[in-house]
Amino acid sequence: MKLDLLSVPYRAVDSLTRLAWILVFATFGSQQAFGLQVALVVIGVGLVVTLAYQYAYVARFDYELTEDTLDIRSGVLSVRTREIPYRRVQNVDLSRNPVQRALGLTEVRVETAGGGETEARLRYVDDEEASRLQREIGRRKRGDTAEEDAAETAEQLYAITPTELALLGVVKVDLRLLSFAVAVVPLFVPSVSPEFPLASLLTVAPVLLAGLVAVSLAVSSVSAVTAYYGFRLWRSEDELRYERGLLQQYTGTIPLDKVQSVTITESVIARRLGYASLEVETAGYAPGEQQGSQSAVPLAERDRVLSLARQVEPFGDLSFERPPKRARQRYAARYALGVAVLVGVAYAVARFAPFQLPVPWQAVAGLFVLVPPAAHLKWRNLGVALAADHVVTRAGFWTRSTKVVPYYRVQTLVERATAFQRRRELATLVVDTAGATGLGRMDARALDVDAGRASELRERLEDELHDALVERRRRRVSPADD
Repeated sequence: MKLDLLSVPYRAVDSLTRLAWILVFATFGSQQAFGLQVALVVIGVGLVVTLAYQYAYVARFDYELTEDTLDIRSGVLSVRTREIPYRRVQNVDLSRNPVQRALGLTEVRVETAGGGETEARLRYVDDEEASRLQREIGRRKRGDTAEEDAAETAEQLYAITPTELALLGVVKVDLRLLSFAVAVVPLFVPSVSPEFPLASLLTVAPVLLAGLVAVSLAVSSVSAVTAYYGFRLWRSEDELRYERGLLQQYTGTIPLDKVQSVTITESVIARRLGYASLEVETAGYAPGEQQGSQSAVPLAERDRVLSLARQVEPFGDLSFERPPKRARQRYAARYALGVAVLVGVAYAVARFAPFQLPVPWQAVAGLFVLVPPAAHLKWRNLGVALAADHVVTRAGFWTRSTKVVPYYRVQTLVERATAFQRRRELATLVVDTAGATGLGRMDARALDVDAGRASELRERLEDELHDALVERRRRRVSPADD
């Protein structure tokens, strides 16, 4: 089977767009040296070469669904042949941007379990063929012999409402944009206010920072709304299926037998409004998401999110065990040290700088008042719970995450303690899974528990892991007994 012929012009234009700066440089240089005619020749040669290469690529690209594998043969100068067993396929995701939708094209991405990136990409096939591939590979992966329409057998679990979408733009703020805005300020302040070099930091920087923060928040809000526009979630017998996106549309699946953990996240704003989000973490790659993490519910009322989370991982009611109160003293000491540093800097500026601070340095010392409540809030939002079949951890105030991990998905257990933790007889227990990989991904962890209790939890989890694996092997050997 071949890619759609419309892939040739689309791939050529896409390649030229990515290399536009090279064409501009070549055109400008040739105009300066040889004139407009040579510039047009440079552009024409670039177009011809790109079209020829993309035509050769599409013509030599073949794929086939065999009985046990998806076979792909590709390459222009060198040929690469891949056989992807259906049993290793994590999911088949479809994506299309506005131009692709207008042309009737879809990109198909085949993800495999444990893969850090896409195993195979079909760029591009028509919409009908993409849906067929997603359906057929899913059917063969499950071992079904009879064809069935997944859309007819799936139960819709969730569809985002206009109210939830609007709230999502408020509560789902990407803090990476804010950190970028803060980093940019020092680069622009010297050039913005060259006539007042000493006062620029106090006059221009706050205004510039406020503007960048406002822009960052707006960009983050628009990005969240466009990414999750029209989000819908279905469940069939053994997988979740979702659709989302306004500009870049995604259609994908989340195989339930590959789920490593589920995470309920609540920002401080969402928590006050009674809302939460649900992420399902698998061992593979998810397009448009962080590695291995796929949003199952971008935003909904907290009770509804808990109900949906229990449909993915059936954990019962939870009773969290908080760290000992001496952990709260550790947080208070940490925050007090941070405030002391700020007071020292403010005093040094007020004492030695040739300009005055807008507020006296003594006012900065007022931040010490916030230290006890900040330490208490951090301590209050920590916890660990051992359910019948799951370990559950909770952490975070500004964004509180509750991570649910089945015992049989535990990969390693790490008990560790820093020098500061050892002074207070505290430790942290890290529960590692196959899905917690990649930059910014966090394992489940019981933070700052009593050192002796951390050892008890580790031993208990080792026993639970062993028993869970034995039980799963027994069920595979004799499924008729269940």
